[in-house]
Amino acid sequence: MREILGRRRRLRFRRKARTARLDAAVAFAVEWDWPVLPGVGLRTKARRSGDLGATARTAMGLGRPTARAVEPGSAPSGAVAAPSGAGAANPAASGPACACPDPDCVVPGAHPYDPGLLAATTDERMIRWWWTRRPDAPVLLATGGGAPCAVSLPAPAGARALAALDAMGMRLGPVVATPTRWSILVAPYGLERLGELLYAKDSVPSSLRFHGEGGYLLLPPSVSGTGRVRWERAPLAGSARPWLPDVEAVVDALVEASTSTPGGGSRLAY
Repeated sequence: MREILGRRRRLRFRRKARTARLDAAVAFAVEWDWPVLPGVGLRTKARRSGDLGATARTAMGLGRPTARAVEPGSAPSGAVAAPSGAGAANPAASGPACACPDPDCVVPGAHPYDPGLLAATTDERMIRWWWTRRPDAPVLLATGGGAPCAVSLPAPAGARALAALDAMGMRLGPVVATPTRWSILVAPYGLERLGELLYAKDSVPSSLRFHGEGGYLLLPPSVSGTGRVRWERAPLAGSARPWLPDVEAVVDALVEASTSTPGGGSRLAY
């Protein structure tokens, strides 16, 4: 009897989580005018030898996959990153596997696949259709344009940066957190403006990522290969649209925190 009750509780929790993703995607798109799309998600069944493509398609509830896994111009993480000199271990080697066909995917479950990034929309009917077919899909924000941009950094450096910004009395908007990275949402910026900001710095840690035009960011309440996505700083309840700081206001603190945090300056942590 205990086993049956436990199974029922797990099923109720899973149904609630699925509904929460659909509700969140609709709220982002309709209430805040943020273009979203479903991420690739994680593979739920063990892969059989020689059946990679079929397994990936089954996990995503799709037919034949497209040949393009990530839109041209995007970094694999959906970020335009500073030049990196040091690599990172592949988290997919020991953790949950991505549902895309790449067995060595470094951002499992956390990137677009089918539909591609250009399909991101604010159309409620399209969003409901997507998440009705794939209720476990993570929610991806297509950054840039009229949508928010973001700057992300490893979680320990992110905590230090937020403490420094709070001490300065800086007003912040939403902050997204995963077990490995924190992302501060900022007002939209262009690559030319970002380039001028970074050019003025003596150095920019390779662990910093800049999610701008052509990029994307995983939003709560999604789940990826690194764990659950949550709000470290949630949008204010009842906001017509969350307020966002300019990137100039936060970039100095993020560079300093990444540089001064052990392991936060050169290692590209997913």
